[in-house]
Parts: sequence; C-alpha cells; structure tokens
Amino acid sequence: MSKLLIVESPSKIKPIKKYLGSDYEVMASVGHIRDLPKSKLGVDIENNFAPQYVNMADKKEVIKSLKQAASECDEVYLATDPDREGEAISWHLAQILALDMNSANRVTFNEITESAVRAGIKVPRKIDMDLVDAQQARRVLDRIVGYKLSPFLWKKVKSGLSAGRVQTVALRLIVEREREIEKFVPQEYWSVDAKFSVGRKTFTAHLHGDKNGAIDLIPNEQTANEILENLKNAEYVVSGVKKGKRNRQPAPPFITSTLQQEASRKLGYTGQRTMRIAQQLYEGIDISGIGTTGLITYMRTDSLRIAEEARTAAQNYIAGNFGSKYLPSSPRYFKSKSSSQDAHEAIRPTVIELNPERIKDSLTTEQYKLYKLIWERFIASLMANCVLDTVNVDITANDYLFKASGHSVKFDGFTALYVEGKDEEDDKQSALPEMNEGDKLKLNALTPNQHFTQPPARYTEPTLIKALDENGIGRPSTYAPIISNILSRDYIEREKKSLKPTELGKVISDLMVEYFNKIFDVKFTAGLEVKLDKIGAGELQWVDTIKEFYKDFENFYTKAEDSLDGKKVKVPVVETDVICEKCGRKMVVKSSRFGKFLACPGYPECKNTKPVPEDEVTQPCPKCGAKLIKRISKKGKKFYGCSAYPECDFASPGIPTGEICKECGGYIISGVRGRKYCMNAECPSRQKAKEKKNG
Repeated sequence: MSKLLIVESPSKIKPIKKYLGSDYEVMASVGHIRDLPKSKLGVDIENNFAPQYVNMADKKEVIKSLKQAASECDEVYLATDPDREGEAISWHLAQILALDMNSANRVTFNEITESAVRAGIKVPRKIDMDLVDAQQARRVLDRIVGYKLSPFLWKKVKSGLSAGRVQTVALRLIVEREREIEKFVPQEYWSVDAKFSVGRKTFTAHLHGDKNGAIDLIPNEQTANEILENLKNAEYVVSGVKKGKRNRQPAPPFITSTLQQEASRKLGYTGQRTMRIAQQLYEGIDISGIGTTGLITYMRTDSLRIAEEARTAAQNYIAGNFGSKYLPSSPRYFKSKSSSQDAHEAIRPTVIELNPERIKDSLTTEQYKLYKLIWERFIASLMANCVLDTVNVDITANDYLFKASGHSVKFDGFTALYVEGKDEEDDKQSALPEMNEGDKLKLNALTPNQHFTQPPARYTEPTLIKALDENGIGRPSTYAPIISNILSRDYIEREKKSLKPTELGKVISDLMVEYFNKIFDVKFTAGLEVKLDKIGAGELQWVDTIKEFYKDFENFYTKAEDSLDGKKVKVPVVETDVICEKCGRKMVVKSSRFGKFLACPGYPECKNTKPVPEDEVTQPCPKCGAKLIKRISKKGKKFYGCSAYPECDFASPGIPTGEICKECGGYIISGVRGRKYCMNAECPSRQKAKEKKNG
C-alpha cells in the first residue's frame, strides 16, 4: 500500500476505490472520531475556552485500524465531507494519526463521481484552520448552553429536559405563533360574487368597489344585503377588458432548506428522512449496468451556484428531449443569498442522462421519489419561462364595479416537467370567455358570502424550516436535528401536519425567554451565525467571539439562579374526559421516557395509569352524545368506543355518520375507504350486499 484516502462514510469506499484503482487504500472514519466528553462540560472556560477533546469510546477499533493503515503507507489523504464539520473531522484525524499539519493532505469533492474524485485528488490542500475554528466555535457555544442550562431546567422544572442554543429559538417561534393564535379574535366580513354566462361558458366576478372607490371591507350581512338591494334589476356591462402576457419563472435548484420543504410538501417526508435518503444518493447507489456511483452533489449547501459543465449538459438534454424552444434565450443564473457560504454547488444530479425512469429499478421507492424530485427541479430550473395569456375584465352595474381575472397557458415552458409545491393553495384561475367592452352580460346569481378573518397558521415542518432559513437561524445541516430534538423532548407535537407546542414546551420557552431573552432572541442568534461565518472566512477569532457571548450568558445565568433560588416551575397538566375507574377523578396526561400515558391526579393515594387513547373522533357517540375515541382491542383491532364507558357501551368498527339505516333503524357507519354501511350485522341491507357480492 502506498496511499491511504480516508472518507467519513463506509458506503463511499467502494465507488472511490473503483475510481482511484489499486494504488489507493480507502477507509472510513465513520463520522467523528473525537468529541467533547459526555460526562462533563469539556470546555476550559478559564483557559480561553479550550475544548478538551477525547477519543470516542465506540471508535476505538476504527482508530486502531486507521493508525495501522497510516503507518504502512507513504501518503495519507483526508477526504471527509466538504463542509465545516468535515474539515474538523479531518483536523482530528490529522492529530490522531500524527500527520504534518502543514502538509497538503486535504482532499475535497462535491460529488462521488470518477471525474470529481480524480480532479479532487490532483489538488490537495492544507487543512483550513479557519473552517475548523468555525466548527469549534459552534461546538463550544452549543456545549456551554446545553451543559449549563439543561441542569438548570432539571432543578427548576423536572429531570430529563434540555435546552439548546438554536433549538430553543425554534421552540420560541412555535410557542409565540401559538400565542398569536390563542389571542386571535375573528372578525366578520362579507363579500359579494356575481356569476355570469357568456354563451355556454360561465365565470365568476367579485365585487371590487362602488362610485366612491374600492370597497375594502363589507362589515356585516346588513351592508351586504343593502348592496344586493341596490343591484336589483341592474344591467351588467363590460366596461373594460385588459389583455396581457405574464412570464412565470421556474424555481431555482434545491439547496438544503428548500429540498426539505419540498420533500415535505410533495412526498410527506420529514427533514431527517429527506436528509437520510439524500445522503444515500450522494454517497453512491449500485446502478445496474454502470456500478456504484453518486447520483447527486453534496446535499448540505446554501448555494445556488451551478458548475458550467452541468449547466451545459442540462441544456443539451433539454434541447434534445423537449426541443430548443424550451431553452431560455440566455442561460439562467441564480443568485445565492448574501449570507450563503457558497462553498458548494446547488443540489443537482451528477449525471444528467441518468433520468429517474432510466435507473428506477436500481433505487428503492423512497430513493426514486427523492431523486426524481431533485432531477426534475434541476432540469426545470434551466428551462424557458411559462408564458401566460392574461385577461382582466371590469364589469359595471349601477354604481358598482365587479372584477374578474383569468389566464390561459400560451407556452408551458418549464411546467412541462415540474411545478414547485406551495404551503398554501393559490386561487385557481382559468381562462375567461371572450368578451368585449360594451357587452351586456347575463347574470345567473348574485351571492353574498360570510367570512371570518383567520388566525395565523401553525408552523408545519416546511414552513418552520423556511422561517429558520429566512431568519438566519442555524445552518443547512441543523434544520432536521432541531425539529427532531424538540419533538423527542415532548416540547412540541404533531397535530396532523402542524407543529403545536405542548404545555411543557410553553413552560420551557417562557422560562428561557424570561431569564435569557437576549440569548434566545431571533436576531441575536442570527447574528451569531454571521459571526461563525466570519470565523470560517478568517475575519474573526473564535475565542473572542466565545468570550463576548459568555460574558452575557454568565450574567443572565447568575440572575436566573438568584431569582429562582429554591423555587420550582410547575407544568400545567392536561385534563382529559377519561374517568379513573378506581376513584372517579378525571385522568390527566403525563409523559415519561416511554411516551405519554394517562395517570390519576390522585397519586399517590390512587396510582391508576393507562395508555393514552388514540385520537378522538369529531362525530359524537350516537347512543349518548359523548365523545368517541379510537381504541385498540385485545386482539389488536381498531374500533371506536364511547369515552363514557362503562356507562355507555357503544362500540363500532367504523365511524358513525349520524345517519340511521332505513332498513332496520341501526347506525350507519363509515368503514374502509369511506364505504358506508349499517353496523347491524343482521340488517337486511348487509345480507343483500353479501348476496350481491357472492352471486
């Protein structure tokens, strides 16, 4: 052996070894090999915050193997991931293997392809200590906050809790949004719509204004009815038609945050699941007839830069498969955010010709879906605009003005391949019938509509990631772990697709904001990210940044300890309608490391506990009107039972619809795929259905 190349992931070994040949031995560190100790702070605050690194216990054999291999070769190259974390791992490897820190032994490549690997190995460089310092600064900051505040929470709230420099800010966003929703008072307002016919086509126009100008708000039904009265017997005339064209541009290729958002919208994947699959696609998949190859570029990036070689390949593919008219008049370039590190390209396929359908059989279902999303987004980003023919029509009636707008697709452009998902549905517009100024329209209906202003929506995983990204909180690699941490700590919970704070989460957020408001302020946290970027660029010293932070943090911590000396913060319990059958009290929701459970509030006199029933059903019990709860029988089958059990013994395999069976008077329930049937097994309708099926 003459040359040793060390990567992070074992799955990279096979393709890289194939690309470099027998001259190279390729081994993996399997991630970090050194870290701060778990048992103590591990930061010497009195000695310029020096990190006290230790070899990770579970990497003993890996380290031994790497040392042995390094001693038997002439050259060692460090090819860990091309980011700050990877740079730090290379630095730790260099120290453990006693490599020359001034030697050009650091190798990077943005994709696991033969051309990229061979190009990277030709231009090794020295380890970038600015990037290492930026990673060290983040690690030390997070360790100080976590190891100081977590014990604080154990003493003041309960054991097993944690606080994090970034995760607490994310929790704060969710809690503050929930408080906005709780305080929101709906306001009534009305709108008036007119439905018209032009030949065989119909369309709807909306009341826009009157002789005094635009109507901002119709406050109540009375005002709406007055408008309808004034429009009685009115003649509706087209007073203006404005036609135009609108260009719709494609979304840029993915960066980490937008990939996680879109995978959540379109595929229902969590951030962690998305990044796990993306890692597999990056590290390499065994493609039939080709061998193991990396399918996408590095997936932790905030840059929209595209290699010119990849741009040219994509343009050739578009011209060859869609036609030259699907290429823009000039190549499209995207500008990254000013805060972007721009260390890597955007996320793109490494080989354009490997379209998703061509390699589908070599991928798992989830790999195929994510690769298809990445491939289509990238190709579409370089395609021509979608061109829309637009029309806006003004319609006058007495002193009122109605407006209607519509569009039709003149040229589909990039939408022939891909359209970006949305967090909220857009108003769908369709083409309007042909109309000319002066045309009189036939009114089909004039409808007043009652509305209520809506509170801000709870965060979903994609909208929270978007908020974190836009506010500069965290970095691409941190979004998925942030959400995972606050979910696993029971600070938030999923309610359908929404993220809702628990009572515990509210208490933690309120406590941290009250005593450490500056530390967990959105702008302050974003400012720290900027400083970490400057450390990575060699513009700031990491120790100075930590000193400045710690001075504030220590003051806040001391005041919090003094203010809460001897005090404990109580977490409000969530009372349920489930009655303790042993003492009659209403049971409350408790949490443990095994999850949520129901407990009697009479503890320790009454120690009754039971599992939390599954989600409640909105339809009430048809027998007594109490709430229905989805439950699991002893045989593992789902059924819907009355929450008033044992007083009410209603139980059903499906959800009651509120309808009564005309044949026998039994309850109609909704079963698999929404099929409705009578729950009475002896009902004639059930027998007829059975006979029909059999004969």
